Amino acid sequence: MDETLINHRRSKYLSRLNEVIAQISTMHPQLGQDLKKEIAHLADRRNFGLVFERHQPESVELPSLKVRVGSKVHILSPRGSVTPLADKRLWQVVSIDSGVAELGEVLPNGRDWSTELLGREPETRSEAIDDLVAVAEFRDPIFPGLVETGRVENGSVSDPYHAVINAENFHALQMLTFSHRHAIDAVYIDPPYNTGAKDWKYNNDYVEAEDQYRHSKWLSMMEKRLLLAKELLNPEDSVLICSIDEKEFLRLGLLLEQLFSGARIQMVSTVINPAGAGRAADFSRTDEYLYFVQLGNSKLLPMEREVENVPVVWDTLRRSSLAGARGKKGKGACGPNQFYPIYVNDDSGNIACIGEPLPEDMDISNAPQVEGCTAVFPIRPDGTEMNWGITPDVARVRLAEGHLRAGKRKPKEPQRYVISYLTGGIVRDLAIGKAIISGRAENGSVIAYYPTGKDKMPTTHWNFKSHDAQRYGTEIVKETLPRRSFPYPKSLYAVEDALRFFIKSKPNATVLDFFSGSGTTAHAVMRLNKQDGGRRRTIMITNNEVSADEQEKLRALGYRPGDPEWEECGICDYVTKPRVTAAITGRTPDGDPIKGDYKFTDEFPMSEGFEANAVYYTMTYEQPTMVHYGEAFERIAPLLWLKSGQTGPVISQVSDAGWAIADTYGIVFDTDTAKQLIDALAGTPVAKLVYIVTDDTQAFERISRDLPSGVQSVRLYESYLSNFEINTAGAIQ
Repeated sequence: MDETLINHRRSKYLSRLNEVIAQISTMHPQLGQDLKKEIAHLADRRNFGLVFERHQPESVELPSLKVRVGSKVHILSPRGSVTPLADKRLWQVVSIDSGVAELGEVLPNGRDWSTELLGREPETRSEAIDDLVAVAEFRDPIFPGLVETGRVENGSVSDPYHAVINAENFHALQMLTFSHRHAIDAVYIDPPYNTGAKDWKYNNDYVEAEDQYRHSKWLSMMEKRLLLAKELLNPEDSVLICSIDEKEFLRLGLLLEQLFSGARIQMVSTVINPAGAGRAADFSRTDEYLYFVQLGNSKLLPMEREVENVPVVWDTLRRSSLAGARGKKGKGACGPNQFYPIYVNDDSGNIACIGEPLPEDMDISNAPQVEGCTAVFPIRPDGTEMNWGITPDVARVRLAEGHLRAGKRKPKEPQRYVISYLTGGIVRDLAIGKAIISGRAENGSVIAYYPTGKDKMPTTHWNFKSHDAQRYGTEIVKETLPRRSFPYPKSLYAVEDALRFFIKSKPNATVLDFFSGSGTTAHAVMRLNKQDGGRRRTIMITNNEVSADEQEKLRALGYRPGDPEWEECGICDYVTKPRVTAAITGRTPDGDPIKGDYKFTDEFPMSEGFEANAVYYTMTYEQPTMVHYGEAFERIAPLLWLKSGQTGPVISQVSDAGWAIADTYGIVFDTDTAKQLIDALAGTPVAKLVYIVTDDTQAFERISRDLPSGVQSVRLYESYLSNFEINTAGAIQ
């Protein structure tokens, strides 16, 4: 059996035993102490891999979900109380009558009551429905839907949409196992850093710094979500990018190694605060860390091409070997016509003309003179007369083409000027474009270079001005959303760069962020699309959590989660959706043009916005019977659209014609009308998916066979229901 699974099961059982022992100790202290000692001996055995307490299943409160018979609920405190719950226990609704619910106590982890061990009967009580909030435990199956809450369209009708989903991210990830299993190209997440401040909750409670199970709770939370993310990532070629700071980077690294055992994993340190975050007794922190988990054939692309224009080499025209001396015979000797004067203008220092070869017996003092010029011969400093490297006819051609030049004057040497030229190989390279002429010098000679370069791969330490989280994270949020704040947003350009390394070559990539916060990931992908005309799309998942400070204020005013006054202050409605809208339109929520310019790589005013589309959803929890009979189609419809590529219109209603077709997919509601849809597919060649609503297996198979080549079929609602009837793979409890 896999070591990871062994450790998981062992840790799970020990955790449950500890809970039972705690309950027994309240009634039989000595028995509890004896059991605790024996269990401790078992727990002391060495495990493989990362070991941590896997806590009781997480749960999430769903104030928008209607409380029904069978619902699990929490009892809320009276309005005006700053305490969220009157009772932290979990209850189940047994019956409802005239707005009052009869409740039965539910044990943690779903265990059956044992009166003998607990020493009491399960408690029951009556509460007003308005004082209850529905609770979903993560071990329970869910049947998700989506309700659209808005959209912004600034791109063409054929451009894909960015999707922002207001949901608990674990359940949203379960939902995506239906629409995007093995289909995500890149995941970028910035999870809670577990600082001990009120920055995240486990089981509806903030995890405080003094919580002795703080790290185990964080690992439990991350493990569940990462396992689902693994189900969504394309195993053939994808990447998971996760940012973290020093509080959990060691544990996260071990967790990733354990969950993605076949992947290539690297950690990068990145400077996000050059000035340093001042702390009283610690080093001032300037950086944090990024883990890159590469699956399959995922490739890290170069940061940029490091270009170095290498100038062409000018050789001295005078022969260097004594075999090339004037009058020499034999091997290596020159012909009789390579000793000639080159006339250099004394005022300009430029070559004026090329003379004729001198007879072998003529002294250079008898050579013809040119007025205003010095006759330059190939003579070594010791007086040895040499030959030029080319004949006078070739020299004249080189001079005319700028491939011959005079250098610095040397009045005290026999050869008064250095004469240089471009060799035949370089001249050929210039002719074929291998070497490039960038201009000409004052003397008429060419200025040329060889364009060379190499791929510059990113290093494991990033210290880029553009990654400053204050200047290019916090300040950009302020410019985009004046008078609204979000704690510690990432630099827009840091996220852009991290993704660029893996999806630059994927213009149709799908990018998922399930801790989307302020929406930086969608903003960064829009930037990438603008730079190369890409059609990448994002799925952004965030809940509508209200900050701890704001919660106290709202509770004091008598508001609760689910009230419009409460929900409008949540992160999704107050920050994420408005930022995505503002980025696309170039205007703030107040309608003013966004001030400032984008920097780096692609610089332009923020007020220009982006040619992009976005749609906003809130996740719903459906009844499987309603889904089966098609009564929930309007809320299932966006999920079918997501699965089809997030492009074009959504088929949002059951068609009276018995079938419907959109840009990228079609739906057969009545199998008798399938032929009409198949004929219509010929006019929409981009449609690659057809949903067939039928309980008849033979009818589904018959229609599937008749579909055009390359068009896939999905059976409704069987495929949807079977995907969610059991707790989705990865939901470790």
